[in-house]
Amino acid sequence: MAEMDDVKTLSFEAALQQLEEIVGKLESGRAPLAESIAIYERGEALKAHCESLLKAAEARIEKITLSRDGKATGTEPLDA
Repeated sequence: MAEMDDVKTLSFEAALQQLEEIVGKLESGRAPLAESIAIYERGEALKAHCESLLKAAEARIEKITLSRDGKATGTEPLDA
């Protein structure tokens, strides 16, 4: 499980890159069955991590509010 714990420390970009590599390897059909299962499980962990990071980023995004004359007046939470 230590291999899965490192997923939590990856940046979004690093996790996505690993996920893309896993998809490529699985799609190629070159990995033996046992390895395919292991990398699929890692891929699931990477996918969940990416989704979590995206949700956190989305929660931080704010919408800029403008006055009638078009000047920024502040921010408010982005409506999902």
